[in-house]
Amino acid sequence: MRLNTQVEEGLPDNIERTSYARDRSCSIVHIGTGAFHKAHQAVYFDQLMDAGESNWMIHGASLRRTVAADQLNPQDGLFTLTIRDGVHTRHQIVRSVLGVIDATSTPNRLIEALANPKTVLVTLTITEKGYYMDPSSGELNKNDPAITSDFRDLSAPKTALGYLVAGLAHRRNLGTKPFTVLSCDNIPLNGQRVRSAVLQLARNVDTSLSDWIEEEVAFPSSMVDRIVPATTSADITELESNLGFRDEALVNTEPFSQWVIEDKFCNERPPLNKVGVQFTTNVEPFEKVKLRFLNAAHSTLAYLGSLAGYRYVHEAVADKCFSLLIDKVWDEAEVTLDSIKNFDFSDYRSELKTRFANTALQHRTEQIAIDGSQKIRQRLLNSVIDRRNLGLCSPAIALSVAGWIRWLFGKDESGREYEVIDPFADQLREIVDTVRAEPSSLVRSMIAFEPIFGTEFGGDSNFELDLRIALSEIFEHGIVTTVKRFVQPQD
Repeated sequence: MRLNTQVEEGLPDNIERTSYARDRSCSIVHIGTGAFHKAHQAVYFDQLMDAGESNWMIHGASLRRTVAADQLNPQDGLFTLTIRDGVHTRHQIVRSVLGVIDATSTPNRLIEALANPKTVLVTLTITEKGYYMDPSSGELNKNDPAITSDFRDLSAPKTALGYLVAGLAHRRNLGTKPFTVLSCDNIPLNGQRVRSAVLQLARNVDTSLSDWIEEEVAFPSSMVDRIVPATTSADITELESNLGFRDEALVNTEPFSQWVIEDKFCNERPPLNKVGVQFTTNVEPFEKVKLRFLNAAHSTLAYLGSLAGYRYVHEAVADKCFSLLIDKVWDEAEVTLDSIKNFDFSDYRSELKTRFANTALQHRTEQIAIDGSQKIRQRLLNSVIDRRNLGLCSPAIALSVAGWIRWLFGKDESGREYEVIDPFADQLREIVDTVRAEPSSLVRSMIAFEPIFGTEFGGDSNFELDLRIALSEIFEHGIVTTVKRFVQPQD
């Protein structure tokens, strides 16, 4: 019995769900309907409408695969959110998504939804690589085939950026007020990033359109935080066994959730403050804390932990030495962060350790390791740059980056092979295959790879030395011994 509207009406009271009337029209289009969106933004809008604010239904959109549409459309957009804290489990039906547009087969439907005057907000979770921006320079990758295709023809765009430009072009031609573009991806100043990408694409299509977008469209930044592991087939089977219905769109998450949004909209602003969202004039301090604490720790545990044989985050952080390494990474990052009113770094760090230790989440280290080239700059390298400006070295962060480099070999310390999933996988693999395990040459070759490291590290002898030492230790002694020797040095 597959979850849908009819099944949902007959569910027992112990399964939580809202009770508002679901409007068939949508004021939000969300591009990139995946697990994180379902566990985060969709939940907030579900709560908002249950609090009495109508007309905030979401039309999802999927650009590359049919998975989201196949999961949600037969279920009338409904899905189950399972919240686990390691002791208790709660289930709630989220009702804010009307359905998913499969843009792979019906691109016109998505353009029409974006052009619809009722659409006042477009949200994005397209991951770092979905912006087609160079991680170091922030420039649009104009040589990417998908971008060059959108330059030529926006009748069936290949990228989210292309759809945004196409939708905004239709609205300008119709004399319709533009929608606000709200990025919910884990990127510093994500609003500025998507604005820059959209404007660069629009200028190559129509300079008058780019001028209009620059003047009329708002691109607020936001910070999002919730741990959402990948759903497994076993999770779906377990839910069906326990609750009596099958949910192909099931998503698992933790109790914690946070959303901070820059208060800058060009169309109607959803009153999300009623359900715990914080509006602010400056998101950047919140972004930096999350990236340099939570995400930096996740990357550290993902690469070093996975190589050491830990499949899940809770397993890696339960290792005393890995936990101490996280503390050292945080110690180095903390001096680069600005204070935030009513925010305590020590309490936040303690809370993160508790969240990481949640055994019920089963958050896979290999899931976090995906697309590392798009992540390590904002999570790790930017802290190194800021510490260098303060006259400080960053040996703990260097060990984390060394773990990422070792990950690129595609084989862990037990000999198990895995796929390195990354936009630069081929180029990085070529460096590894050419240099192999010679630390000095490998470090120099990696630092010279400008799409990730830019030009800031070429003359940084201290970071190069720390990175070379860390890699030498890993190659000679292995991950576990290297981490142990780092956090518990012998006198």
